[in-house]
Amino acid sequence: MRIVMIGAGYVGLVSAACFADFGHDVTCVDKDSEKIAALNQYRIPIFEPDLDKLVESGVNSGRLRFGIDLSDISDADAVFIAVGTPSRRGDGHADLSYVHAAAREIAGLLDGFTLIVTKSTVPVGTGDEVERIIQETNPEANFAVAANPEFLREGAAIRDFQHPDRIVVGTDDERAKKVMGQIYRPLYLNQAPILYTSRRTAELIKYAANAFLATKITFINEIADLAERVGADVQDVARGIGLDNRIGAKFLHAGPGYGGSCFPKDTRALSKTALDYGVQLRVVEATLTVNEARKRTMSRKVAGVLDNDIRGKTIAVLGLTFKPDTDDMREAPSIALIAGLLDFGAKVRAHDPVGMEQAKKELSDIEYCDDPYACARGADALVIVTEWRQFRALNLERIRTDMATPVIVDLRNIYRPEDVRSAGFKYESIGRA
Repeated sequence: MRIVMIGAGYVGLVSAACFADFGHDVTCVDKDSEKIAALNQYRIPIFEPDLDKLVESGVNSGRLRFGIDLSDISDADAVFIAVGTPSRRGDGHADLSYVHAAAREIAGLLDGFTLIVTKSTVPVGTGDEVERIIQETNPEANFAVAANPEFLREGAAIRDFQHPDRIVVGTDDERAKKVMGQIYRPLYLNQAPILYTSRRTAELIKYAANAFLATKITFINEIADLAERVGADVQDVARGIGLDNRIGAKFLHAGPGYGGSCFPKDTRALSKTALDYGVQLRVVEATLTVNEARKRTMSRKVAGVLDNDIRGKTIAVLGLTFKPDTDDMREAPSIALIAGLLDFGAKVRAHDPVGMEQAKKELSDIEYCDDPYACARGADALVIVTEWRQFRALNLERIRTDMATPVIVDLRNIYRPEDVRSAGFKYESIGRA
């Protein structure tokens, strides 16, 4: 199949590389000429494990190309729209300007039947609008519009694409179903379930999935607060309820709140969409409120461990990205934490295995260190914010010797309290007495 992918961001680039790996002929188009030039030299603008190898393999095989215009679109079987849909400034709605612009550009280039697929995360009804724009721009166009939302976890995106839980395709057009079946045919040996729905249903599935997972994270975070007060262990609580098949163990890890490119903006957009239709999603609204408050309170938690006397003291922060195995800093809990510490008058130094270049765009008033030990040296407290593997087996004796005050605040519960305390530290974690 001949595929054009519009957008070389996270979703577009991963999808294009994986489709090429399936054996399809893929052209990935983006307006950012510098990004395209870098990709043609195998320089990947985002950090995602093994993506660089997949891109290089696709380019070397001739099945994956990068460009800045849509000249190849007339020969395409399917054109995927994978552009950004950030939160619109001021009201929280998804900004669909890039999606609409792509639809207008596509319309004038169509020749013969072409399937247009929205891969971006978009509100319910976006596919209808894309269809209207194309029909209005080119009344003679022969096309169909389908929704095919992505379900990729940053840090595990390639595995998720190649071994999906489900493939959701929103269309009632039989020609579209045939094309999508051919595109995903290489996965049939893996028995990847394709769920065909209406277009609006597919769009809502994506938002509902992300909102539910965000709610699950927020729920266990609130249970963690209660566990601390009553002397319980939230990790045991999570195991106890996670073994129930109706609940499941995933996304029950207490921490400093969720961040990233999806959960914050998608929960906001879902809530706004619901209000447009006269429906109030109170659970989703509460999730948004609680999560934002939680990220802000983490700095107060650190201050409390130091008896609320942190002015002029040095706080070492390990982990800046919103999760491990990515360099994504979008709405990362570390941003609110560090901003709060700076407001309290603390000095902050930080280390992250891959995210420091991105972090410098968000956090300029802190010191960046090359490794965890340099970060901890002379610090009055060490705060673990992101659960990178590199932080799970630190030399605690070395760190205790180098720190001004042996205090660890573990916001991801990656250590056993008894191990850290026996190493001579004052230790605080999440949801554990």
